[in-house]
Amino acid sequence: MDAQAPGDLAPPRVRIAEALCRERQKSEVLIGALQLSIVILFGVLYTLSPKTYPPDVTFQPVPLALGLYLGFTLGRLWLAARRPLPGWLVALSVVVDMALLMVTIWSFHIQYEQPASFYLKAPTVMYLFIFIALRALRFEARYVVLAGGAAVLGWSAMVAYVILADSSDPMITRDYVAYLTSNSVLLGAEFDKIVTILMVTLILALVLRKARGVMETAVQVTETSRSLARFFPAQVAERIAAGDADVRPGRGVKRDAAILMLDLRGFTALARQQDADSTIALLAEYQSRMGPLIRRHGGVIDKFQGDGILATFGAVEANRTHAADALRALDEAMDEADSWNAWRSTRGLPPLQVGGGVVAGTVVFGIVGDPQRLEATVIGSAVNLAAKLEKHTKNEEARALTTCETLDIARRQGYTPRDGIERRPGRAVEGWSDRLDLAIFR
Repeated sequence: MDAQAPGDLAPPRVRIAEALCRERQKSEVLIGALQLSIVILFGVLYTLSPKTYPPDVTFQPVPLALGLYLGFTLGRLWLAARRPLPGWLVALSVVVDMALLMVTIWSFHIQYEQPASFYLKAPTVMYLFIFIALRALRFEARYVVLAGGAAVLGWSAMVAYVILADSSDPMITRDYVAYLTSNSVLLGAEFDKIVTILMVTLILALVLRKARGVMETAVQVTETSRSLARFFPAQVAERIAAGDADVRPGRGVKRDAAILMLDLRGFTALARQQDADSTIALLAEYQSRMGPLIRRHGGVIDKFQGDGILATFGAVEANRTHAADALRALDEAMDEADSWNAWRSTRGLPPLQVGGGVVAGTVVFGIVGDPQRLEATVIGSAVNLAAKLEKHTKNEEARALTTCETLDIARRQGYTPRDGIERRPGRAVEGWSDRLDLAIFR
């Protein structure tokens, strides 16, 4: 029996907040995975690239920094996969990401035994933009701003270190050629890098503000559709949530469809003997067993009428196998009723009988009501006849009934009748003027 997730019963605002939280967690896992691939790629490139530093160098900080970053990334990825990361940990990881990258770049001049200005020309600075852009995947501008701010502060500190490391020789130049061909420092070039980082950060933050609004709207539409699906057929709920102009009172469509009516026999008498909780629990159990199998066969539950279930096949959306699908659902409903009674007997509970009726025909599907209260409905003689056939099962001493016409339509649509179906021509059905040829399901 399908269990309803607790979150499905929460208020819409809570479900929307939970959905956004799930999306952020997925984004954090994606960010961690991408960062892991970056550090692995960087490590592979470092391993394969020819080394130009002296072979007798004793301290190699790059592998150490990469190892620390690899461990940090794996740890955060493991945590993100298990639960949503708290904001402080996400902020800390942004700062640590930038700090480790800066330390790695800073260490180049030590490993290669060059002046501090050497690392300012390292192309690894481009990774700053990757780390900033990665934060955009979370759709929260504050972390992009934090990443960009950390990058600006970090690079500013790196430039300041170069200038202040040797006060006797700050190595500052205004000659662009000298800057490109030596370890000299061109402050304008470093200023350009900082301005570029700031502009990229600002642009991403502005884009994210707009994108986040779109994402929140999309999540709200999805959650609204889920909420509406509890009261409307799922296909109708999707069209309402999408603002389909055709889904409004006064508009309908004619379709060839099949109607399935199910009823829990003796429920009214049983309800008199039970308290309210037990009665509703029994009804919910019955509906939770029948609802999923109806949907499995393409049926749409139009409404629950106490202990009765009205389902349509091909009314909401055209379906060329509507009659076959309805009779397959009826067969499975009878099997499910048997399984339910077997389960009840093991617990000393009395058996319950489920009756059913199926009729195929032309129906009108549409939305009725006023702006304050709408309801999807299906109208037609097939609906009335299906209800009457379900009640008539007692007179025929049958579990379920359909018309021979419906059975023949279903056979042409690929339905294979089970053994034991009996045809009874010319039967009088209470409330129906014409005599009917009926097919009996025992």
